[in-house]
Amino acid sequence: MTHEEVLSEFRDAGALLEGHFLLTSGRHSPLYLQCARVMMSPDRGGRLCRALAAMVRAELGDDAVDIVVAPAMGGVIVGYELARHLGLDSIFAERVEGRFALRRGFTLAPGARVLVVEDVVTTGKSSLECFDCIRAAGGEVVAEASLIDRSGGSAALGVPLISLARVEVPSYAPDEVPAALAATPAVKPGSRGLA
Repeated sequence: MTHEEVLSEFRDAGALLEGHFLLTSGRHSPLYLQCARVMMSPDRGGRLCRALAAMVRAELGDDAVDIVVAPAMGGVIVGYELARHLGLDSIFAERVEGRFALRRGFTLAPGARVLVVEDVVTTGKSSLECFDCIRAAGGEVVAEASLIDRSGGSAALGVPLISLARVEVPSYAPDEVPAALAATPAVKPGSRGLA
């Protein structure tokens, strides 16, 4: 799947939003990628995750990963669908008192080789927090996969980041927001925001 085909899937799903958005990272952006809208179509989600699975296999090989772990909320559906295409089990980590934890009976075998799956990576902060949870549970993070890398290649994860598309979307620190953008009230559309 080409970069343009990936973005076309987002456009067709109404998942490329324009406005003033407050990202989970605390940064502000005039564009937002709402992956939940992309994944609400099983056919579209299947196409995207099948293409991402092919990239994961090409980069890591067929036997490099034992299990998929996705941070809740954004990565859960993508992680499940990607795991299906990789023939692996999928579990998720969720926040408990502000920190990621494995709950619901989810465990990792000692030394389990883990592929972390996110919908979008912006700064990598949430990913790194999830990595800590996985390591505390006895797993080894071997790579991360995401539909979109919007970090501009700057997310320093310490493991390979495999993404269907790298999207250059401007984002600004709170004290650097351009006046035109600041004139519009910010909306926090992600899983930890309004809607």
